[in-house]
Amino acid sequence: MIEKYEHEFLVFAKKEMTNDPAHDINHVLRVVKTAKALCQHENANLHVVLPAAYLHDCFSFPKNHPERAQSSKISADKAIEFLTLIAYPTIYFDDIHHAIIAHSYSANVKPRTLEAKIVQDADRLDSLGAIGITRCLQVSASLGTALYNNADPFCKQRLPDDRNNTVDHFYVKLFNLVDTMNTESAKIEGQQRTKFMHEYLEQLEAEI
Repeated sequence: MIEKYEHEFLVFAKKEMTNDPAHDINHVLRVVKTAKALCQHENANLHVVLPAAYLHDCFSFPKNHPERAQSSKISADKAIEFLTLIAYPTIYFDDIHHAIIAHSYSANVKPRTLEAKIVQDADRLDSLGAIGITRCLQVSASLGTALYNNADPFCKQRLPDDRNNTVDHFYVKLFNLVDTMNTESAKIEGQQRTKFMHEYLEQLEAEI
């Protein structure tokens, strides 16, 4: 049953995506791919996970917007409106709405279902590894943020300040994401991706 709706999820997601370089349709497709895999590993309900993964970013304030934390709530509301229009089974609406709200790091909402945990894990895994580094650089470039603090690039003797230095964001947020993973499958993948990010900074340090 879910397969007949998937194309409609994708069409709507493409139409609603913003120009945010780190939250484009490719981000959505990666989150969907990861969420499907986690869903299979964790034996979760795909009828909740799949629409939530496709629609989790159907609205997004810019990264530096003061109401950024409200993006997931607005996305969740828009998603339910859309799902109602396409006659998606209403029995899943509450769990889909919650999963979309809870995926957001800035919203700081604890996921209360396995499906919400999976969508949150899938989204956070996309902030790690090679793709996570790339997305971090994309966002920083769009905001005009410097790559690093020349006096102390890797925060060895100062507190990290990711508003002014891209590398600092690794210490403020990215390296901590693995500890927030909910499912065992995501924890394993998150550890591998975080290890790569540490290796990236070691190489960067050797080059500068």
